[in-house]
Amino acid sequence: MIGESARNYLASVEGRLQADGCATRWEDWSGVPVLIGRRADFRMSWMATNLHLFTVAAAVPEITAQSVDTFTSQVLTYAKKNKGGFPVGLQTGVAAFPVLVSERVDPAAMAWAEQQQRNRFACFARPVVVDSAQRYVGFYRGKPAIGRVYASHLIDKGNRYFHG
Repeated sequence: MIGESARNYLASVEGRLQADGCATRWEDWSGVPVLIGRRADFRMSWMATNLHLFTVAAAVPEITAQSVDTFTSQVLTYAKKNKGGFPVGLQTGVAAFPVLVSERVDPAAMAWAEQQQRNRFACFARPVVVDSAQRYVGFYRGKPAIGRVYASHLIDKGNRYFHG
C-alpha cells in the first residue's frame, strides 16, 4: 500500500522539476507509476560537455538496499537509452537521480543511498531514498573523484528537487 504522504511527496517533486525547466511525464514501469523528469545542460567548465539529467521517481510499499540498488541500475539503463544525441562519452554525459519514496524504509537502504555516487562509463547516479513518514531524504552529497566536475551541479539539483 502506498501512503498519501508518498504520493504527495511525488507531486511536490514533479512541481519542483517543472519549476526548474525539466520536462516531466508519467510512465508505467511494470504496473508502478513512475515520474520522469529530464533536462540537459551544457557548460564549458564541464570540458564542453552536455549533461543529460534524468530524475526517475516512484512510490513503493517498502525500500530495501536491494530494491534501491536494482532501481538505480534500471534508471541508469533507461537514461542511457533515452538521452538521444551523441553516444555517452563523446561530449555527452548522463546523470540520474533514481528516487524511491516510501513510509517503510530499511536503514540499510538509506545508508546505501548516502554512501556514494554510483558510476558507469560517462553515466552517474545519485540514488535518493525518501522516508515519507519521517520526512527524511537521503542521497550522496559528496564530490567523488570520478565525475567531480559535475558534483556541485548534482548537489544543487538534488537539494532543489528533494528537500522535505
